[in-house]
Amino acid sequence: MKIKCLLVDDEPLAIALLKNHLEHLENFQVVASCANAIKALEVLRSTQVDLLFLDIKMPKITGLEFLRALKNPPAVIITTAYREYALDGYDLDLVDYLLKPITFERFFKAVERYLSRSTGPSAIQPVSSPQFLHIRADGRVHRLQVDQISYIESVKDYLVFHLQNQKIKAKYKISDLQSEITDNSFLRVHRSFLVNTNKIGSFTSTGIQIMGTEIPIGASYKEYVFKMLENTRLNK
Repeated sequence: MKIKCLLVDDEPLAIALLKNHLEHLENFQVVASCANAIKALEVLRSTQVDLLFLDIKMPKITGLEFLRALKNPPAVIITTAYREYALDGYDLDLVDYLLKPITFERFFKAVERYLSRSTGPSAIQPVSSPQFLHIRADGRVHRLQVDQISYIESVKDYLVFHLQNQKIKAKYKISDLQSEITDNSFLRVHRSFLVNTNKIGSFTSTGIQIMGTEIPIGASYKEYVFKMLENTRLNK
């Protein structure tokens, strides 16, 4: 049976991109697309929906306000340009939180998470190769394999990429980097730190240890970080 999807976003281009991504997955069907939450509610009342792709900033009522108002919501994947609402969605049992622009690789991982959650391990497998970042530093372009990065540290206007036997310092913003890394193993734990959860040696209520270095967990990130770390533990 087809998995029935509802797309809710006030940006036509965002709707078009999601439809294009879903066309590559034969088991998924778009039953409707809406530009606001009011129209979406009408669809939910009259049509079976298994998976809801929901924008946050929309006219009259935000996506999160809409979701909190639903008594029996379907599975939800948030699609937004605003990363600051990730903590607000903590208590809503979201499948995933996608930041625009949404690449197909990142979209596919969200869909896989939905399938694993709904039916156990999925039969479809992504055709993928390791992701690389091309970082300009010291007059050279460094090709870094993302899954070999242990953590990334923001120092003023620079980022320091910590690999097992190497550090690379480049002029870059951590907020820009987050949208480039599609590897779902990376987690923002502090305004100045992005960590690879596969490299974590241990953690406490205040910090994470990677490669013998204690990385602080920011107060505003704690709840979200512990939820994500628990999900990572259960999925292994």
